[in-house]
Amino acid sequence: MTLPSPHLDDRRFQGLVDEAKRRVQQRCPEWTDHNVSDPGVTLIEAFAGMVDQLVYRVNRVPEKSYLTFLDLIGVRLHPPTAARTEVTFRLSAPRPDPVVVKAGTEIATLRTETEEAVVFTTTGQLSVVPCSYDALVTWPVTGEAADRTEELAIGRDVACFDAVPTPGDCLYVGLSAAVPAGVVVLRLDCRVEGVGVDPLRAPLVWEAWDGSAWAACEVEKDDTGGFNRSGELILHLPATHATLALARRTAGWLRCRLTEAEPGSPTYLAPPVLRGVTAFTIGATGGAEHAETVTDEVLGAAEGVPGQVFTLARPPVVPGEFVVEVTDPAGGPEPTRWTRVDDFAHSGPDDRHITLDPNSGRVEFGPAVRERDGSVRHYGAVPAKGATVRVSSYRTGGGVRGNVARSTLKVLRSAIPYVARVENRRPALGGVDGESVESARVRGPMTLRTLHRAVVPHDYELLAREVAPDAARVHCIRAGEASGTDAGDAQGVRLLVVPAGRSDEQGRIGFDELVPPAQTLRLIAGHLDARRPIGARLVVEPPFYQGVTVVAVVQAERGAVADRVREAALAALYGYFNPLSGGPNGQGWPFGRPVQSGEAFAVLQRVPGVDLVEDVRLYPADPVTGERTEATAKIPLDRHALVFSYEHQLRVRGA
Repeated sequence: MTLPSPHLDDRRFQGLVDEAKRRVQQRCPEWTDHNVSDPGVTLIEAFAGMVDQLVYRVNRVPEKSYLTFLDLIGVRLHPPTAARTEVTFRLSAPRPDPVVVKAGTEIATLRTETEEAVVFTTTGQLSVVPCSYDALVTWPVTGEAADRTEELAIGRDVACFDAVPTPGDCLYVGLSAAVPAGVVVLRLDCRVEGVGVDPLRAPLVWEAWDGSAWAACEVEKDDTGGFNRSGELILHLPATHATLALARRTAGWLRCRLTEAEPGSPTYLAPPVLRGVTAFTIGATGGAEHAETVTDEVLGAAEGVPGQVFTLARPPVVPGEFVVEVTDPAGGPEPTRWTRVDDFAHSGPDDRHITLDPNSGRVEFGPAVRERDGSVRHYGAVPAKGATVRVSSYRTGGGVRGNVARSTLKVLRSAIPYVARVENRRPALGGVDGESVESARVRGPMTLRTLHRAVVPHDYELLAREVAPDAARVHCIRAGEASGTDAGDAQGVRLLVVPAGRSDEQGRIGFDELVPPAQTLRLIAGHLDARRPIGARLVVEPPFYQGVTVVAVVQAERGAVADRVREAALAALYGYFNPLSGGPNGQGWPFGRPVQSGEAFAVLQRVPGVDLVEDVRLYPADPVTGERTEATAKIPLDRHALVFSYEHQLRVRGA
């Protein structure tokens, strides 16, 4: 968007009049009639009007010149970015044929009396692939794979694991087809034989074959209690689920792997037993963005002159395909398509090019410029007079309004056969409002500093922020620094990207919210690839997150409510050990800064209602598996690592 110039006629007349009257009282106390009917007051108001215009305009010239200079060097306001999430479409009943959800399907939040609905659209076509149970294989960690399909078919009981269950034993369930991004239901007929295990914390992990490795599945529901009773198991499969040949059977395999039990939790003393398996697909999950599609918008009629400007009806425009079509007024066979470019610097007189300002929706055709020799050069073709100019489709939306909470996208705006409902099981993230003028003023000198070239680490960070405003933090290090080597890799650069996650009421952030979208990583990598030095190797990825669990005991002040003190203390811990807004300066935990128990003491001691911090222990934790190691007073972090709060535990004693 072109930087807006200051409003030069924004005058301050009354202040000048009041100041003049105060000076009259000081220097001419005998003048006591300050009413508007007095001729002297009339003169004061007349001169105040002229001085106000002169002073204000003179004072505003430097700012206007500064903004004009930024406009000349190519500084443009960043458009808003669209929030992204995943939506799950649920079928009314299992279907024998695939159910297709087309790209561009609109989903929205509920409209209220005070707020309009927030509309999302699917980013690609989604197919709900049907499946059924096909095979069953057991594979103990100390033995070979055994096909148990026939045994189950004739009614025999099948033990899921070895006679003495060992971590690593696997049960494989084969589906009739691969179900990419599908929601699959397994109905299991189990007998109570898996004694010893806690049904609420069974040491089991469900995984699916993604073509190269076993990827974890999200378990939405498990009524079986770890194979201890008959019930349903609802699994969300990865988008890369593929078939695999196993035990001479090719199927879309799922596996249940026995893991080590958590500390203090029991494990299986005997293997659980299966009597029957049924499988079917009830839905699928696909990506969606906060954008609404506008189709066949007529911009107007061409005047046959260069540099003509049109304005879209519904700006701002989010990234995506944007095609302008011009229809010949004489009735040509097909409308001509005009290509969007960044500028007309390389456009010839026959090139059908247009430019688009995403913020204001300004569509501009190529201008005509008079050269030094007096000739006129056309930068881009000129549509014929009377031709109809229209946009076949574009997407509008974006901004922080799209960062909706989980389970709020419930309205399917167009009916889809056999689809009963839709929901977003995760919050939408990444929505950022358009850039302000003040932000562009600060960014201008940085643009001159980098000159759109990435040489030093700070250049990589600035250029990455230009193309990805939805990234909360960007940090650049040499490749060797991440691995801890002294020499490093002089030609290798690692750019660490932290997305803008959202905390809950207690300050906790979901670990999946700290994983930047693949689209953002590709966008940054492509932007920097054209600006890095030749031979420099670039890797754009998320940082390593070191999980930290604080276990503390505090004593509350006399009269303080223990539950409130506990909630406030936990919020303080989650807020301080926070990769986005924590750390000593409140701007995010510094990369590579170690975690020490003394900081936890200080954080807890400042909590209102805490009289004494009796004990603090730090435990390094894996944020994915939740496994903790021994307590320590200091947790070192690598140069490419950030801290992540994982399930702090606090005990409050009364006074």
